[in-house]
Amino acid sequence: MAFIDLSTLAATSGALLGLDPGTKTLGLAISDRTRLIATPLLTIKRKKFTPDATQLLEHYHVNDCSALIVGLPLNMNGSEGPRVQSVRDFCNNLLRLDDLPIFLWDERLSTAAVTRDMIEADVRRSKRAEKVDALAAGYILQGVLDRLRA
Repeated sequence: MAFIDLSTLAATSGALLGLDPGTKTLGLAISDRTRLIATPLLTIKRKKFTPDATQLLEHYHVNDCSALIVGLPLNMNGSEGPRVQSVRDFCNNLLRLDDLPIFLWDERLSTAAVTRDMIEADVRRSKRAEKVDALAAGYILQGVLDRLRA
């Protein structure tokens, strides 16, 4: 496949894997097969592209996912900066390893929203650091699921 749009994503069925790509970690979340709920899955500590991608693709295939939802870190004004290009490069390299459908979703403020929720829930800073990336992936994925239902 390659990069897909919302209408192509809506035409598929099955679980979706969400990805919050950071410079140090990759947060993963998964949806149920009916695409109602996103659940944080895990955080991969980044090493090098190949082992990171291998672990990501393993979770994609083990969970029989039908598409990968990737958070795109646009600037607040909607423009694309260096982080967006880094995410696009990661996705293009991933497509060289596996022909899977990838949907890019605006992830502005996802980590901030998740962090704020954890602070309000009185989660300790050390626990927030462990969970924030997977929770942000869940936040991104839930946004897509909500949009698909709208």
